[in-house]
Parts: sequence; C-alpha cells; structure tokens
Amino acid sequence: MKKVIAIVAAVICALLTSCAALSGLSHKPEVTLIGLNLVQLGVFEQRFALKLRIQNPNDVELRITGLAFDVEVNEQPFVKGLSDKAVTVPRFGEAVLEVMASGTLAKALNQLRELQKGGRERIDYRVVGRLSVSGIGSVPFERSGDLPLSAPGAAPKKPLPKGSERT
Repeated sequence: MKKVIAIVAAVICALLTSCAALSGLSHKPEVTLIGLNLVQLGVFEQRFALKLRIQNPNDVELRITGLAFDVEVNEQPFVKGLSDKAVTVPRFGEAVLEVMASGTLAKALNQLRELQKGGRERIDYRVVGRLSVSGIGSVPFERSGDLPLSAPGAAPKKPLPKGSERT
C-alpha cells in the first residue's frame, strides 16, 4: 500500500512539474498603449483604434488568442474593448496588436470638463485587462502612465533658467 501511494505521489508531482514547465511564465506579459485614434464620432458612441504593444519577458512564445481591456483617463472610465485577433509574441520579444474600443458621449464630456478646469500639464491613463493565452488561460495585465498636454517643441510655460535658453 505504501508503494502504491508513493507511485501515485510521484506521478502527481511529475504531472505538476511538466505543466509548470509547459507554461514557462515566470513573468507577466506587459501591455502598453502606444496609439489611440478616433475612428468614428457619434452622438451616443465614439470608436477608437488602439495600438497595444505586448512584450513577452519569458523564455517561451505566447500565442494570444484574444483580450479584453478597459482604458481609464484621469482615473475615470474612458473606453472598453474586446478582440479575438490572434498574435504570437516570440520569447523575449514583442508584437503590436491593433484593436477597436468604444466609449460613450458622457465619458467624453467628463474628460472635456476635466481638461477645461485647467492647471493640468499631463493626462494620466491606465490600461487594465486580460489576455487569453493558448495553453495557459487568462493572464491579467495593468499599465499606468501619463502624457504631456503641451505639444512637443512648444514653448515651455515657465521661463527657462539663465544659461539654458534654446537656440
């Protein structure tokens, strides 16, 4: 009886070890918002094309079969999206995925009101969601950042210190 229990325990350990080795995910993939373009402007809904960069810091390729995500701007919901597009992210590599997202007029108006208050030099954003990875299942992701409101190359709002003037 002890021998049977030892064999069953060894088989279970071997199966668990092989499953862990197959997944090979020692780190979560990173998903970064790298582009946002307005595609359709409507009274009730706005549609955006988003570009997401997916980075894989693992020693195994990731076959992504879909994703679901939310984008917040200034800590307020902005757009949501789903995609069943498949992409393979190579080991220690990256891929760019173009997806669609939609938002409502109320969300856009809230953001406009927030920007009209003034005093903001940056827009905070957060992308949160989950990737569906073949052979692994659902893998959550979250990324926060900010964007400057002034255009690149625009004159600074505060005077530059002496000796650092632009030429």
